[in-house]
Formats: sequence, structure tokens, C-alpha cells
Amino acid sequence: MVQLLFEDIFILQRLDPDGKKFDKVARIEAKSEQFDMYMQLDINTEIYPMRVGEKFTMVLAPTLNLDGTPDSGYFLQGNRKTLADKFEYVMHGKLYKISEDSSGGQAAKVEIYASFGGLLMMLKGDPSNASNFELDQRLFLLIRKV
Repeated sequence: MVQLLFEDIFILQRLDPDGKKFDKVARIEAKSEQFDMYMQLDINTEIYPMRVGEKFTMVLAPTLNLDGTPDSGYFLQGNRKTLADKFEYVMHGKLYKISEDSSGGQAAKVEIYASFGGLLMMLKGDPSNASNFELDQRLFLLIRKV
């Protein structure tokens, strides 16, 4: 069984908060329902269009293999079932920064940054949700609309 690093349902709150920068990419801002996490994520809207108000499940996983075996780094097409079969949009990338944000006098929050071939993600929230993450970790981001 795949050990997921993170899973929650998000509600898309805003598209391109800093203005449109690229033709086929949108930066989304979303808030999770269960863990109260905030996320900014670059999405290829030509492949996977999204609208404000939509709900989607977002999963971060270290491998797509259903038995949990580590990813080999190569994708072999075939009849083998993977975690990606259950989702509509999948990206592979690397976690490049984990930091703590204790500004504003509130409880400390952790910020997790990952790059998926130049499409960036920032996930911010309670540090207990970041216990499974490691710097330079390879991971898969999977999305399915609810």
C-alpha cells in the first residue's frame, strides 16, 4: 500500500492573484478543508482547466506504485495499475525548501516548497502535517476534482 505524504480536499479560492504571467499556466490559491492548509500551485490550464469555487482532492506521494515500492525514475508503459489511474492530473517534482514562518505573533506554520519542472507549489500550515517530508525528496502531486 502506498504511504501518502499528504492528502486533503481543497477549495480553489483565487486564480492568478498576481496577474496572468503565462499563456498556458495559472497560479491557484486554495484552502484545505480538513487540515486548514493554504496552497499556491501552478497548473497547466491547457491540460487541466480549473475555476474558482471548485473542490479537488490533492495528494502528495513518494511513488506511484500501488505496493509502495520506491519509484525507479523510469516510466514503463504497460497494463500495470498505478496510483495515477485514480487521478486526472499528475506532476512529478522535487521538494526544494522547508521553512518555518512564525511571523505575525501566531502559532508557527511550516512552508513546503516543491518544483514540478518549473511549475511551483507552496503548501503552508501546521508543522505536524509536514513530518513526512524531507529536503530534496522526489514526489508526485496528484489532483482529482470532487
